[in-house]
Amino acid sequence: MDDKLSININIADRLYPLRIERKEEESIRKAAKIINDKVVQYKQRYPSKDIQDCLAMATLQFVIQKFDSERQVEYSPIVDELERMNDFLAEFLEKEKTI
Repeated sequence: MDDKLSININIADRLYPLRIERKEEESIRKAAKIINDKVVQYKQRYPSKDIQDCLAMATLQFVIQKFDSERQVEYSPIVDELERMNDFLAEFLEKEKTI
């Protein structure tokens, strides 16, 4: 059975027809809402800018956030290992004090 769904997504006052997996609908609609909310924020902050400028600024902000979160994920295993090493050293030093 084909579990595809045809939907129209409105982003920055333009409709985009999409054919998606049914299970993706909620996340796609949420993503479009987040984009539109950010575009509205920029439009309110910079009323002289056109919608394309606001969309570009919103896109830039989202990509910067993505890069920041990816960088945090890269450091996570290192931080975990350092915490394990710190715990090991703390236990070792505690045992040494009792000897």
